[in-house]
This record gives sequence, structure tokens and C-alpha cells, in this order.
Amino acid sequence: MYDVIIAGAGIAGSVAARKLAEEGNKKVLVVERRNHIGGNCYDVQDEYGVLIHQYGPHIFHTSLEPVREFLSRFTDWYDFGHEVVAKVGDQLIPVPFNLNTLHMVYEKEKADTLEKKLIDTYGEGSRVPIMKLRENEDPQIQEIAEYVYQNVFLRYTMKQWGQTPEEISPEVTGRVPVVISYDNRYFGDKYQGMPLDGFTPMFEKMLDHKNIEVRLGTDCADVMSFENGVIYFEGKPFEGQFIFTGAIDELFQCRFGRLPYRSLDFKFEHLEQDSFQGHSVVNYTVSEEFTRITEFKYLTGQKDCKGTTIVREYPFAYTGAKGETPYYAILEPKNQALYEQYQAIAKEYENFHLLGRLAEYKYYNIDAMTAKAMELADKLM
Repeated sequence: MYDVIIAGAGIAGSVAARKLAEEGNKKVLVVERRNHIGGNCYDVQDEYGVLIHQYGPHIFHTSLEPVREFLSRFTDWYDFGHEVVAKVGDQLIPVPFNLNTLHMVYEKEKADTLEKKLIDTYGEGSRVPIMKLRENEDPQIQEIAEYVYQNVFLRYTMKQWGQTPEEISPEVTGRVPVVISYDNRYFGDKYQGMPLDGFTPMFEKMLDHKNIEVRLGTDCADVMSFENGVIYFEGKPFEGQFIFTGAIDELFQCRFGRLPYRSLDFKFEHLEQDSFQGHSVVNYTVSEEFTRITEFKYLTGQKDCKGTTIVREYPFAYTGAKGETPYYAILEPKNQALYEQYQAIAKEYENFHLLGRLAEYKYYNIDAMTAKAMELADKLM
């Protein structure tokens, strides 16, 4: 009845489903245990009419032309250069730390000297990971690195990951660099923005195809089983292709132990005022228990709503308890070794494919995940 079964209706599963259904003429079933499509990109109007991101802010950004072209078939775009500020004392400073930030922190003569030194050392427009900057032996560059480390990086990182920066993978620390430019945008990609009508309508159009069936509120583990190299669907051997985008350890009942993740507790609040913070995202890098506050109307450009809705994010260690969501894999050698034990089970099945943040125990931006899903779909066709 189905050529392909996909577990998960997030960006990975939805992109793969559309490609396989449309270009490969495959009959595709998408099972999703949540009661909505879109994965963590899901957005919806709250009771006050404000378009919110239920699982925290998601901003699309890419320099990959095929990805932009593919997604543009299902949405128009609200061009949006995402700018983040951090609250340090009484100041709101741009992050990543850049040349604008430099001139806010230091008086002009010193800032000019430091700017020249940074450009001469690393090149204008470069993005230097903070841990690399700290390795520089020049006392003045070390001074900048220490300021960024203490005021932008250290406490925020400890809150977000429950670890010191030295314990965290370079893949993570490299995502928050010092930027040697006056560009306040958080990302440096050619295309930056939001789906004009929201992420959820984009997913609805993507999954709207005669060859795609979507079952919401359906846990993959309730309809599929895996025994002796054979995948079973609803009790019968399934010989088609199976793409799994969920948590691989939980699919196999955490038999080797639970993979560690960081999760987030979102505290939403609606305020009867036009603006709360005047920015889409403010990071609390030094104070407070939460890591950041998002004000959605500045993120989406929505103007047809009264009041404003914000959300505070509180990180914590994922335990697998009901209502918790695993967001960020903790990339350490021992965790990777544990993941590979689960990966080995999947490899016992020729038609079993792992795709996505949870299934691959990796961090992916939306564009990279789209590209990976397109690549897998092409391979299976």
C-alpha cells in the first residue's frame, strides 16, 4: 500500500515526503506522534491572535540556492535580518560580538585601535570562534576575548548546556563567534527571513500531494516493529523504505541507556502593551535563570494583533518525562559512542534510514536539514 513510510512531519520528514511523492511517484505515509505537522518549526496564533512559535524561535537562513528554491515553492518570504542583543548590565549590546559592540564597550580611541588589530589579525568580515580568540597571545586581543567570554559566553553557555565551555564540543562553541564587521545580523547567509504566512502553512502546502498520507497522533512505535532484519508495519512485513526522524534511543526502548539532550521549558506571557523589549530576541548572558526572551511580533513582522506575546526559555536536562522535548544533543565522545550502538541496530535493516537532529544525534539548521532530506530522497529514487 505504501512505498515509503516516514516517522515525523518536521522539516526532515516533510521535505523527503514531498520529493519522493512528487518526483519519485512514491506512495508515502507520514506518521507523526504530535497532533500537528511542522515539528519544532510549528507556529500558531495564540488566543490573543499573536503568531507564536510553540517550540521557540525559528528563523530561516541559507546560502544554498537549491534549498531556497525548493522551499519557495510552498511559501513567499518576509525578509528579516535577525538581530540579537544581549543584556549586559544596563546595556543591550549586539551579539554575536561585532565591531558595533566593540565601540559600545570601549571608548573611541581604544575601540579604533582594537578594531584595526582585529582586522589585521583575522581579516574583515571573518567570524572567529571565541575559544580560538582566547588562544591569541596578544594582550589587547586577549582583553577583548576575556570580555566576550565573561559577559556574553560563559554564563549563558553554562545555563544553556549545564556545562563549562571547556566541556562543550567545538561544533557548539563555534556557533557563537566574534564577528569582525559592522553587520549586526545574527546570521551571515544570503537569504534570511520567515515564511510570509508562517511555517505551518508552508508545511501544509508541502504535504498536500495525492501521494502523501499524514497520520497525526500516531507514534511510530505503535504501528511499527523491528525483528531479525525485518521491518513490520501494522504486524505485516514492510518491504518499502522507512525513514525515521525521531529519537533513535527511544525507538529502541533506550536499551543501551538514554542519549543525553538539553531541553527547554517555555513560559509564554501576553501583555496588553504595544512592545515589551523592542527586539525580537534578547539574550540574558549574565543574569537571570532564563537564557533569552523572544517577542514574536518583532520576529514575524505581524502588525494585525493587539498587545504582544513573549516567551522566556529555561534550559534543563531532558529526562524523557511526559511533556518534555529533546532539543539539543550533547556532543561528547561517550555520547557519540552510545549513539553508535543505536545506529548499529538501524544498519541491520537495509531499508531503514536515519534522518534529522534526533535520529542522527546532530545539530542541523533548517537549511542544512532540508538539503540532507533532499539528498536522501534523491538517493532513494
